[in-house]
Amino acid sequence: MKKIAVIGSGFAGLSAASTLAKAGYDVTVFEKNEGAGGRARKFEVDGYMFDMGPSWYWMPDVFESYFNFFGKKASDFYTLKRLDPSYRIYYSKEEVLDVPAGLEALYKMFDKLEPGSSVHLKKFIAEGKFKYEVGINKLVRKPGLSLTELFDIDLFKGLFKLHVFESISTYVKKYFKHPQLVQLLEFPVLFLGATPENTPALYSLMNYADLALGTWYPEGGMHKIVEGMVSVAKEQGVKFEFNSGVQAIDTEGNKVKGVTVNGTFAPFDYVVAGADYHHVEQTLLPPAYRRYTEAYWDKRVMAPSSLIFYLGVNKKLNKLLHHNLFFDQDFSKHAVEIYDDPSWPSNPLFYVCCTSKSDDTVAPAGHENVFILVPVAPDLEDNEAIREKYFYMVLDRLEKLTGEGLRDNIVYKRSYAHRDFISDYNAFKGNAYGLANTLKQTANLKPSILNKKLNNLFYTGQLTVPGPGVPPSLISGQVVAEELMKRDR
Repeated sequence: MKKIAVIGSGFAGLSAASTLAKAGYDVTVFEKNEGAGGRARKFEVDGYMFDMGPSWYWMPDVFESYFNFFGKKASDFYTLKRLDPSYRIYYSKEEVLDVPAGLEALYKMFDKLEPGSSVHLKKFIAEGKFKYEVGINKLVRKPGLSLTELFDIDLFKGLFKLHVFESISTYVKKYFKHPQLVQLLEFPVLFLGATPENTPALYSLMNYADLALGTWYPEGGMHKIVEGMVSVAKEQGVKFEFNSGVQAIDTEGNKVKGVTVNGTFAPFDYVVAGADYHHVEQTLLPPAYRRYTEAYWDKRVMAPSSLIFYLGVNKKLNKLLHHNLFFDQDFSKHAVEIYDDPSWPSNPLFYVCCTSKSDDTVAPAGHENVFILVPVAPDLEDNEAIREKYFYMVLDRLEKLTGEGLRDNIVYKRSYAHRDFISDYNAFKGNAYGLANTLKQTANLKPSILNKKLNNLFYTGQLTVPGPGVPPSLISGQVVAEELMKRDR
């Protein structure tokens, strides 16, 4: 049995490890933190349970397919609940939109806001479904190693239907005029790390995932997915070493010979790096074996970082749903402050998750657990004074828009931003979501899953193909495992 070291236990690392172990490899996962999950870790305090990162469960078919590969079902590990409404959008105190689950209800909502628009929505969703089926079943499962991968008859047949060379912003506005509907349809691409103007319209597949496939919640929290994946991994024979940060990747000739962990060298036949790509290249590898320069990395367009507040509240909040988007300020200005002129935003949009609305187990009786996220540019100065400034800025708007007092009922508070992403995940520039999915950073134009100077070192995760997000990261682990096995034959 050939031995494989997997660095990092995020979704990509867990996926790669389990897939390789199922194929008969001897796999050990090294994780610098005390538990698995990467950005999808959890923490518990005073009866509150907080998912630290991902909070949206979209594309349930991707998770189901993953577990099916191992003879399991997602329901073996957690119970899914479809949220209805899917989420709430605050445009102002008077303008509040609840986005319903189910297409018929959506058609009625669209027609109410923009008469006759349901006809356009049906076509928009049908086109999104085509992109989703091509994207998830073909494009995102390509290793991005050669342009010949794109010489696929189905891709060629549907090239113009994929709208690769048109922005999602232009594409949405061809169908809809009402500003609230435009914002609703543009918002999912924010998870991809670029403005709607710079994101290919291919990603309207996200709208299909949102509106048609639905927004779900795994009871017990997003970490239940991680627990299920760890269970699958252990069943395949994967070994886990926690509190074990890899300090160096040791090389000899054109091969990796092993890794140094906590001062001790361990030999391996292959290494799969699921940790931050930049960190692995620029810190763990000797300079002679780095594929990309520091200048290359500085030119990458990064997805945003996040300023997050985890709050325990000792009363029920009647004006919040599970997911809440606050779009009461100018998004275009906020986008400029993230992408074009990186700076702390003047009046940011923000997101609030209140999982206790759907799950009684995540907070004490009569309490709520509240997760507030502000998207911000990466590589900003991050200190307590700045965090406090934005905490009260967001809190003021949250209370004003919902009409509910909150600050006097906060009994637990924790903040998390750039320096924490760097400390916990070695995140390049303190990013939260990886590499932005711009046209120039799509497919083969992303950092490669291969290190050309070392033929037994592979990369997986949100800085390589297929990109940021939970389902893409899970798929990334499968893609790199398949490529490793192909080269080992």
